[in-house]
Amino acid sequence: MNKLTFGMVGGGGGFIGDVHRHAALMDDLAILKAGCFSRNIEKNRAFAQRWNIDKPERVYASYAEMAEREAARADGIDFVSITTPNDTHYPIAKCFLERGIHVMCDKPLALNAAQGRELAALAKEKSLLFGVTYTYTGYAMIRQAREMIDAGELGKITCIQGEYPQEWLAVSLVSGSSEQATWRQEPARSGASGCCADIGTHVECLIAKMTGLHPRRVIARFDSIPANIPLETNAQVMVDFDGGVPGMIWTSQIAIGHETELTVRIFCEKGSVEWSHLKPWELRVTRINQPPQIYTTNRDYLYPAARELCRLPSGHIEGFYEAFGNLYRGFCVNLIARKTGGDPGSFRYPTVEDGVKGIAFVDACLESNAHNNVWVTVDNGNG
Repeated sequence: MNKLTFGMVGGGGGFIGDVHRHAALMDDLAILKAGCFSRNIEKNRAFAQRWNIDKPERVYASYAEMAEREAARADGIDFVSITTPNDTHYPIAKCFLERGIHVMCDKPLALNAAQGRELAALAKEKSLLFGVTYTYTGYAMIRQAREMIDAGELGKITCIQGEYPQEWLAVSLVSGSSEQATWRQEPARSGASGCCADIGTHVECLIAKMTGLHPRRVIARFDSIPANIPLETNAQVMVDFDGGVPGMIWTSQIAIGHETELTVRIFCEKGSVEWSHLKPWELRVTRINQPPQIYTTNRDYLYPAARELCRLPSGHIEGFYEAFGNLYRGFCVNLIARKTGGDPGSFRYPTVEDGVKGIAFVDACLESNAHNNVWVTVDNGNG
């Protein structure tokens, strides 16, 4: 079939919007044809011109106008990328789903689990694909870890640890250089949780993609540092995962001296795997009573499902943009297969259901913190 066509809501000036655009175009599976890139009409037009939108009538003043008019066109977009702040994800996604347009949305899916479940139900009702961009799940070595665990190479999982320390908020509060520091600390725009919703959901989804396990119960402690800040900037969570597997998740946006140091360690009966965003092209594998081994990308010893996520020869570094591109690649391959009756192979992407589980995890953490750090069951639909 011909390439997919897509439109964007947001992206006019924000960092993550241009990441979405590059990722969607990376594998030559889709073409940007429409957009509402900014509520500022001049910026909207400027970005449309910069990003080669060839028909001015497909540059829209609002997302509602865009959804209505693209749905009515014979050559309307196949999917929309939503790259706006958190509080707008739900209404924008709902609007496009109601008009039969597939959705790729930045995380979080919505501000609460009720909104997320409504979007999941609507996507299912209309048989539409709905992806959520949990970036780090797109790295090839994350898939390698999952393939090894599923194959039983390391035995039963016994313990999980994940952490994501960042310093950006502490730095921005001193320097005043980040617009995100403003809106991410506004509950009306960011939701009831700060750090846990922003980066804790990344850790939760990454663990799920590496292991297949989801949180069942949590004990959470949130801290707002400095004390006058509205939302938490540091979150420590004890977790019971599926099957009673114990774990811990720590996330912080005031961890001075750490930039984006996301790390996940999976301990099993016969060994362990460890992945760090500091060296995302590596997977540290240790079998019991053996020296650690370092697996690297695009090597013959990797599982095929991991190798097909690599674009460069071994020894060449693939990073954030490529991981993001793998999410879009999985989404587009699955959408093309849906349209043509083909086989998407082993390509995956985080779905709306993953987005709902992330919000449910945050909701349970909020409840635990509000009730003096007690165990709270995560309402993640597992029964």
